[in-house]
Amino acid sequence: MVYLNFTDLSEETQNRLLENSKKDVERKFGDAIRKYVKENYICFETVIEEEALRNLYSYTYVFNI
Repeated sequence: MVYLNFTDLSEETQNRLLENSKKDVERKFGDAIRKYVKENYICFETVIEEEALRNLYSYTYVFNI
């Protein structure tokens, strides 16, 4: 679960969530993504960014008001 303060949804907070998601994706699927990137000649950072955005939807958010 991700706990957020409802009054603090700034760009900085959103970037922090995205960075956390990137680390999570790389930890979980890093080897598979590296293999896919190598086979298909795609930029690793682009794939990680796209997967991190998808991964954000899998989180459960709790907003403190």
